[in-house]
Amino acid sequence: MNKLETLEHYFGHSAFRPLQEEVVDAILDKQDVLMILPTGGGKSLCYQLPTLLMEGITVVVSPLLALMHDQVVALQENDIPAAMLSSMQSLEEGQAIEQKLRRGEIKLLYVAPERLTNAYFLNLLHQLPINFFVIDEAHCVSEWGHEFRENYRRLSLLKEQFSTTPIAAFTATATHAVESDIASNLGLQNPKRVRGSLFRENLTIHARHRIKDGRAQLMEFLKLHKGESGIIYTLSRKSTEAVAHFLQTKGIEAKAYHAGLPTEEKNATYADFVADRVQVVVATIAFGMGIDKSNIRFVVHMTMPKTLENFYQEIGRAGRDGVESETLLLFSAQDIVQQKSFIEDLPETPYKAHAFNKLDAMVRFANSENCRHQSVAAYFDDRIEACGNKCDNCTAPESEKVDITTAARMLLSTILRTEQNFGLHYVIDVLKGSKEQRVLQNGHDALSVYGIGEEYSKSQWLTIGDKLLELNAVSIGEFKVYKLTEFGAEVIKGAHTIALKKERLTVQKAAPKKKVSYFDDYDVEVYDKLRELRTEIASKKGIPPYIVFSDKTLKDLSNKQPQDKEEMLAVHGIGEVKFERYGEVFLELLNA
Repeated sequence: MNKLETLEHYFGHSAFRPLQEEVVDAILDKQDVLMILPTGGGKSLCYQLPTLLMEGITVVVSPLLALMHDQVVALQENDIPAAMLSSMQSLEEGQAIEQKLRRGEIKLLYVAPERLTNAYFLNLLHQLPINFFVIDEAHCVSEWGHEFRENYRRLSLLKEQFSTTPIAAFTATATHAVESDIASNLGLQNPKRVRGSLFRENLTIHARHRIKDGRAQLMEFLKLHKGESGIIYTLSRKSTEAVAHFLQTKGIEAKAYHAGLPTEEKNATYADFVADRVQVVVATIAFGMGIDKSNIRFVVHMTMPKTLENFYQEIGRAGRDGVESETLLLFSAQDIVQQKSFIEDLPETPYKAHAFNKLDAMVRFANSENCRHQSVAAYFDDRIEACGNKCDNCTAPESEKVDITTAARMLLSTILRTEQNFGLHYVIDVLKGSKEQRVLQNGHDALSVYGIGEEYSKSQWLTIGDKLLELNAVSIGEFKVYKLTEFGAEVIKGAHTIALKKERLTVQKAAPKKKVSYFDDYDVEVYDKLRELRTEIASKKGIPPYIVFSDKTLKDLSNKQPQDKEEMLAVHGIGEVKFERYGEVFLELLNA
């Protein structure tokens, strides 16, 4: 078979996506490759397809067991012989895979980077016909990346030990500096460099200032995603469990996931989510890297991530099947303070200054009034047009700003008159004339600023406080005590005016859900029946439903409603292999 026939037969696609064929051809020509392509762009196919057209075995280096396991299962379902070697396997299982490798019965072998420093395994590789190596999540090689891993740094040994074997490195995100670091450390020789556009047209990005704990905003958002799969990221282990419990009380199938949970519980949660038995996973960043679940419809951040790399990779887990998906970032100035405190604890190295710079970029993005997609692309040295209607800034009417200079001066004056010894909530209590015992005991009801702030609610005053923190008019000291900066002192004296987007002083309502633009005319009733059949098949086979058929395939099936094999092979994602496995039973349902 040629490459297009292979693409159709094994993967069910009649044409390559942008940039895929270019990389496939480079690998077939035995060139080193460095590809930077956003999640959902189809990186895996770029190395899975060429090995089917080549003699020998492809070794894929990947950082996560869950990712490797899911990819191996998906490949085996497509009749592609694949295996993984990991520490989770018994000696007998490892030996069985080794024998298959020696007999040439495996085309793709997945391993963790640690295994490549094992002398026995390296010796085995020297005895096998390796056609090329794949480094997945290649940004982990670079110490300037956001997920640097020491074991990835050691992958330079591949070119030392296998000098004539090509390497294909893949990552979803990399600045030009990180890209150069990857190529240099892996010793790539005049690599074919392919960089895709950062624009994910099926993702809509929202960022909003968090009001209180953000739970009301979260529930408004989730009303638009009933029954859909999603990930909610929080900063701490404790908050993952608290938010998961909160969602459970609201009738939402949710589970917590963090590094402190027993391995069995984490694995069960992961399996339930992948199999659509759990709708929402509330997690720390310990969850999701390399997850192969294609029908994640939304990603929510309850707090600000520490870098734009983290943010973009995490939202990239939504909509991998190309169907419309939505992301929401909720943040406050307190997040900035917390992230800065984490960085302060780092030793004094160039990396520490680098971490502060990355956080500043994240803060600018969150507060930006420019196109979200454009801002992300610019950070990664990519230039794109404004998205038009795929982010909150582009769909919002020209924002009306309100002058809050007077309110800001009131707040700053109250911080000053309470001798810069209290947190923001207490300062607001004084401003609003609270009868709290502590305020009265301190005699702050006698201050000239006592009760002058009744015009605004407490949440509005907290928003004004956030703005002052963003502008560096105040800083937060030990015990969360608010203090004036030099700039804050100038504001009190009337040297600066301060404006705020009007909507920040009102409770944000979720935008009405736009109609899904992909397969607009699909039959919802037929789609639901196809989903039931998919779940039943997946359950019997013990595999995730999306490996049977993706949501996109089901929508195309319900749209076209094929009546025979020929018509079914024209459906997105269905090739000969998938038809042989599942075609007849789905045709029976459609004919009925």
